[in-house]
Amino acid sequence: MPVINADLHIHSKYSMATSGRMDIPTLGVESVKKGIQLVGTGDCLHRKWLDEIKSLPEVADGVYGKDSARFVLTVELEDTDRVHHLLIVPDVAKAEEIREAVEPLSVNIDTDGRPNVNLNGIQIAEIARDAGALIGPAHAFTPWTAMYAYHDSLTSCYGDMAPYISFVELGLSADTDLADRISELHRLTFLTNSDAHSPWPNKLAREFNRFQMEDITFPELEKAILRIDGRKPVMNVGLFSQQGKYHESACIRCYQHYTLRESVMKNWRCTCGGRIKKGVVDRVEEKADTTGHPDHRPPYLHLFPLSEIIMMALGVASTTTKKVKSNWEILVDLFGSEVTVLLEAELDGIEGVDTNVIRAIRKFRKGKVRVVPGGGGQYGKIEILENEIDDMAEAPNQDEPQRSLFEY
Repeated sequence: MPVINADLHIHSKYSMATSGRMDIPTLGVESVKKGIQLVGTGDCLHRKWLDEIKSLPEVADGVYGKDSARFVLTVELEDTDRVHHLLIVPDVAKAEEIREAVEPLSVNIDTDGRPNVNLNGIQIAEIARDAGALIGPAHAFTPWTAMYAYHDSLTSCYGDMAPYISFVELGLSADTDLADRISELHRLTFLTNSDAHSPWPNKLAREFNRFQMEDITFPELEKAILRIDGRKPVMNVGLFSQQGKYHESACIRCYQHYTLRESVMKNWRCTCGGRIKKGVVDRVEEKADTTGHPDHRPPYLHLFPLSEIIMMALGVASTTTKKVKSNWEILVDLFGSEVTVLLEAELDGIEGVDTNVIRAIRKFRKGKVRVVPGGGGQYGKIEILENEIDDMAEAPNQDEPQRSLFEY
């Protein structure tokens, strides 16, 4: 059965703090370069954005696009508890139906692509169910606007609608090894999405899902998320969770890191007077009640955007430099997409690409990196490990992806 790569959570130019280039034409071009066959539209309840989506032909059941780009309707909603929910919507008619239900309960549905709605998680899940949409908590562990920031369980958040929840979006500060320490999540599919606010390759699909499904349609995607009839997720691909800006507990003013015990002893106040924000790793520790993974859980592969690997390899300060762009374009033009370069490409004998870039890609494939954890709103830092091994040689067993580069 074919596999596809999908990034199901982004935001359009109509959301706050997003690039003006988060439009259909740019997303179409950049998703193909990235190697993503299906992109969530984001913001599909915003009137202007929904009208733009409607201008696209429906190329398959619930999927819209032009040329090689394919889009499925998605939206993120913020409830009265500030919890964010991701909805994957069957088609534009159902998007209109959901919009009609929530419009009277939102003051910003047409001013922000991610609207606030005067509903709780139960009510949002009921609206999703009635429209045949899939729903799950977005970036479930983030300490500001996530399910586990305000609730202790799926049932606390979704009440009697909890059985309808079909997925959990992990977010940039968590991965499979962390999330599967909470047993109530074992039945659910884990999604890894970019939450991109910019269409460029270091943001779009910095996290993505690989699904096994017969065709790119909403019904096939639904089956894959629900793991029905052989359709299923076969890989989650994402950043190192330590890179997330809320991975560890840390002060939101000076970024000093603290253990959970230290934070409690200090009553969540830093020595500088700033607030200590609880990190994902500590929130998971509070909730953890098991170890191991359910049998259906696919591997989680930790990767990094190609442009940022090139930037580090060349020792430059920005992904927008001419040298970074030149090396990126040569590799992507040669192999067809960034994902292919990162995961599968044979990297021998490539003219015009700096040898340090080839070494760096291979080090990432082998997990030869060190991550300084993020926290308090500051992203973690990643370093490529130097050693005496010749990293111009291919790593053995590259066809068998690791479950994680950091095992418990």
